[in-house]
This record gives sequence, structure tokens and C-alpha cells, in this order.
Amino acid sequence: MDLGLKDRVYVVTGATRGLGNASARALAADGAKLIITGRDAEATAEAAAALGPDAVGIAADNADPATAERLVSAAREHFGRLDGVLISVGGPAPGFVADNTDEQWEAAFASVFLGAVRLARGAAAALGEGGVIGFVLSGSVHEPIPGLTISNGLRPGLAGFAKSLSDELGPRGIRVVGLLPARIDTDRVRELDALSGDADAARVANESRIPLRRYGTPEEFGRTAAFLLSPAASYLTGVMLPVDGGARHGF
Repeated sequence: MDLGLKDRVYVVTGATRGLGNASARALAADGAKLIITGRDAEATAEAAAALGPDAVGIAADNADPATAERLVSAAREHFGRLDGVLISVGGPAPGFVADNTDEQWEAAFASVFLGAVRLARGAAAALGEGGVIGFVLSGSVHEPIPGLTISNGLRPGLAGFAKSLSDELGPRGIRVVGLLPARIDTDRVRELDALSGDADAARVANESRIPLRRYGTPEEFGRTAAFLLSPAASYLTGVMLPVDGGARHGF
């Protein structure tokens, strides 16, 4: 299938590693042009170079109120247009209710929630018909994950914002989609497994609860993201798609 990505221009945040990077690689492989971001300038430049000549890296923090305008302007400056954005941020600090501090909550709200809202608003103002805004969220949108209290608090609210945005932007022909990863084999998930004290045992236990009996690969997530962001998914909006090997058992 031709996804129709060739020469379309996307901003992908948090794209130096993990799910953001996997999504950027899948988009680039199908001919998309990219503005990618990360907080570390050197890592961002290296990630952009690995994607090829049609990728530009910009060091940026989603929590910075100026980031949205910078990225929209960069897309127009380098490629003359903007077709979509994938908003991905690193996961907030792990911990239970009694563990997480006010400072951790405030930092996570600024980057995970308010930063994503600003990026989506900025993209919405710049996109035309056929544009798309994607959010990398979490399976915690539907079911809390033990030990990830901050994520459990923020991700469902962001999904609600995305659903509201899809209603508002639909008449303009702009789509809004969410991806809900569970156990994808990234550095972040391996770090979470290690918090148990026995990473291997945690992985075996987690895999036993996944119908496909394995963790997903970043490449599998990236291909799913590329499809949802592409014109091939032109009649999908307002969806929150689990990318979890069947881990969510409800409808």
C-alpha cells in the first residue's frame, strides 16, 4: 500500500529515541520530510542525520511556551509547508501516590500535558485540510498502570483533550488521533521493568498477560504511527488506538 507520505512534512517531537524515533524512521522510510526534536542538541542532530537529508533536528523542550511556534516556523522555512505533527514526550517520573512530589507533578504537567496542548494548538492554527495531529499517549488512558501514578493522572486528560480537538477540527478536514502503547521494548520500558528489582522476571510476568505473549518492537509502533498520520488513514479521527499486543481486554 502506498501511504501517500512522499514529500509530506511532519514535526515529530521527542524523536531522538524510543517511540518518537521509531515513528520518525517509519515516516522517513516512506518519503516524508521531517522536523524532529529532542532536548539534547547533540542527540537531536545525530538522530536527524541518521534519518537522511530530508530531516532537520531542532533542540527543543515541549515545556517551553515558544516551542510550538518555533517548530511550525521551521517546517515552513525548511520545507515550505506543514502536514502534521506527532507529539511524543518522555514518560513522567515513576512512583506511587505517596512517592511523587509536587515538583514532579508540576514538571510533568508542563511537558506532558500543557506542552502537548500548546503544540496541538500551534499545529491546528497552521494546518489545512488533510492535516493531522497525533498524540503518543499510553495504555493508562484506559487502565491505570501500577507505579506510574503521574502518567495515570495526566494521560487520560490529554486523551480527552484530543477527542475534543478532533470534534473542533473535523469540519476543517483536520484529523486528530492518539496511539496508546503498552509494553513496547524501549529503554523506558526496560527501565520500568528494572524498578521491580528483577527485570527479567518482570518481563516474563508482563508477557504472560499479553495475548501475543511478547513485547512489541519500536518498529511495529512506528509503522502504526506512520499509517495513522498518513493520507491512507484519511477517514480516521478521534480514535485512541491501542498498540499493545491485545493487552487491553475490554472493547
